[in-house]
Amino acid sequence: MQKMAIVIRDDGYDRLYTPLTFAYVAAKQGVEVDILFVLWAVRVLTEQGAEAVKIDCQHATEEEWFKDRVRRDGDPLAIHDFIKLVKRTGKVRFYGCQLAAATFDVTESQLIPEAEGIVNSLWFLEEKAIKADHCQYF
Repeated sequence: MQKMAIVIRDDGYDRLYTPLTFAYVAAKQGVEVDILFVLWAVRVLTEQGAEAVKIDCQHATEEEWFKDRVRRDGDPLAIHDFIKLVKRTGKVRFYGCQLAAATFDVTESQLIPEAEGIVNSLWFLEEKAIKADHCQYF
């Protein structure tokens, strides 16, 4: 696999952890990864949104247990720190969905430095997803 596209729609801590891990593992093996944050997830591409991430309510009682496991494994605990780690591979690009950004009042100026920008979802599908060897939706 040379290219992978990922679409993330949820902003739960545990629901972000898996796609970011997929991206990191793939990037470490040389795969180019493009990620589109849609719906609720677009907020994660802002400082405020990344700091506000909470574990999904289904697993809220296990949040500390899960975070202890993350610490134990030596992985970044804060989602923004995890995004920074993934970005440092030099193989991963983060995009916010234009429609989601409009819905949640996310502007380009609010984006974390690791984000490429806000893009049209059709552009992402035509320029990234269709050209990818594999697409993953979370």
